[in-house]
Amino acid sequence: MGAGYQVAAGIYELNAGLWAILDGLELAWEKKLTMLLVESDSVSAVKMVQEQSRADDTNLSEYVSDRDKRREFVSGFTGSAGLALITKDEARLWTDGRYFLQAMQQLSDQWQLMRIGEDPSVDSWISDNLPREAAIGVDPWCVSVDTAQRWERAFAKNHQKLIQTSSNLVDEVWKNQPPAETNPVIVHPLEFAGRSVAEKLKDLREKLAIEKACGIIITALDEVAWLYNIRGSDVSYCPVVHAFAIVTLNSAFLYVDKRKVSSKVSSSIQENGIEVREYSTVSSDVALLASNQLDKDTGLSSGQNGVCESGTCEAEENNNDLIWVDPASCCYALFSKLDAKKMLQQQSPLALAKALKNPVELDGLRNAHIRDGAAVVQYLVWLDKQMQEIYGASGYFLEGKGRSKKRSETMKLTEVTASDKLEGFRATKEHFRGLSFPTISSVGPNAAVIHYSPQPETCAELDPDSIYLFDSGAQYLDGTTDVTRTVHFGKPSEHEKACYTSVLKGHIALGNARFPNGTNGHALDILARIPLWRYGLDYRHGTGHGIGSYLNVHEGPHLISFRPQARNVPLQASMTVTDEPGYYEDGTFGIRLENVLVIKEADTEFNFGDKGYLSFEHITWAPYQIKLIDLSLLTPEEIEWLNTYHSKCREILAPSMDKNELDWLKKATEPVSA
Repeated sequence: MGAGYQVAAGIYELNAGLWAILDGLELAWEKKLTMLLVESDSVSAVKMVQEQSRADDTNLSEYVSDRDKRREFVSGFTGSAGLALITKDEARLWTDGRYFLQAMQQLSDQWQLMRIGEDPSVDSWISDNLPREAAIGVDPWCVSVDTAQRWERAFAKNHQKLIQTSSNLVDEVWKNQPPAETNPVIVHPLEFAGRSVAEKLKDLREKLAIEKACGIIITALDEVAWLYNIRGSDVSYCPVVHAFAIVTLNSAFLYVDKRKVSSKVSSSIQENGIEVREYSTVSSDVALLASNQLDKDTGLSSGQNGVCESGTCEAEENNNDLIWVDPASCCYALFSKLDAKKMLQQQSPLALAKALKNPVELDGLRNAHIRDGAAVVQYLVWLDKQMQEIYGASGYFLEGKGRSKKRSETMKLTEVTASDKLEGFRATKEHFRGLSFPTISSVGPNAAVIHYSPQPETCAELDPDSIYLFDSGAQYLDGTTDVTRTVHFGKPSEHEKACYTSVLKGHIALGNARFPNGTNGHALDILARIPLWRYGLDYRHGTGHGIGSYLNVHEGPHLISFRPQARNVPLQASMTVTDEPGYYEDGTFGIRLENVLVIKEADTEFNFGDKGYLSFEHITWAPYQIKLIDLSLLTPEEIEWLNTYHSKCREILAPSMDKNELDWLKKATEPVSA
């Protein structure tokens, strides 16, 4: 903490939890003030903020390990995005439209839900409600540079200051905080990665030279994993390792708990010219980097494993003195070690490089989605049979109200037992390594909670007369998957059919789009919404995100969304992106349809402006439920697309089906007409 300030508020960029903790938290906070109060008595209030724009670890990840779920610990809110602010008088939580319903259900009545986009932002609220000249504490390891600088600008209006605290106060009162993960680092084979570490380092160093930079600090876990062709299991659902990386024109470093690195893996990493150092030394090494001392005594020679060619490094070092940091992913603690005059603050070059899949990665993703599609169909076949046998449902194909049937408690299906069965089907597939995110298995009103997460103790029983939405995915060695389907095993209402059909029309419209090079996802987002807008309907989430190659299920830097950041990066050939419009009626039902798409060059008759045009290739294979579609609302072109897609489903998935499953699939994908 800086000298001369009594801290009025603390801000953290992560997770938090239960109201019962707050008294202890504030006692710890006041104790910290007593210990760290130096000279100033300018502040009369004590406040603390626990913030998670993405999550609560030092790498600012979306998904975090159990140890880092600080916001969940203090608030009880389990969503992947949110911000908890705690004062002596009140507690507020900010989150986006995906989580409004979930937050309302999980927060106690002592919390005030703040809806991002509708209520004042957290920085505006703090600026307007804390005293003038207040000092606002922040755990610098858990807040991004972008966020910290935005807050500094907002707080400056009232002469308030952002001060770095020396510890995370949530950790001080979290008595049973889980231990740090020590899972092994794994080398990701070239047969799946498609490009060697040496090739990736060479490309990265060329970008450093172009930008007059002598080095880069890499903090995003998926970027570290991608660059060094390593994977791990430190974070549930994401095959990453808690690590940092620094790459200079001559050297490369991996900062990781060395207990995770076997001698064999260490040798493989070192063969690529990478020095393995303890995770905790990254802070001191960033200071060395800032003083141009880090490259001393590394033992690497020029030209080795992507290092500058002999004779060029010295000249480049003389001209290149900037240090590259990504302000969206670099934590404030490391940023603060650098000289502001010698920093290049812009998006990491690895974000785009990782998003542009190489041919091996694309083939792997296609194959992974075929296996995944087979698992989804097998699940639907099983679920259809169970719903009929246990609940007397009319089933996947016929319309009719469920017939009441006597059953024992051991026979009932819940959202959790159903999702466990789906995971079981996936687990039988080649290269399966786990789920890519917690399965959203939701029936009836729970399907209206966009990122609903069923729990065994509280989840709902499946209902033959209600919509069932499942959004799920898996991690395979050759690719990551994400698919959503919405089904009904009874008689859907005409309104439900109309809503489902509108979502499907938007899904088809986006997937069929052709667009010139340079087009961004903000421009395309409207295509998925127009069919809903015709009825005065909409949804509160983005329409598409990138997918990793055995990495994070949510991958940037591109996206398809109404949000302004979707304008930042144009869509490019070989990127992946999801197509997932939806509609949600609070307390009643929810609908979402999602396929993964690969962006490819389009074969157009003309080429206006010599720009070149792009289109999409669907790589997800799972049928759409015909009885939920009002065919009279589809155009002939949309019906043709549906029939063609279903025909491909049969052809592609048939080799993975047994006779019973194939018969079901054939029936589910029969051609339709208006």
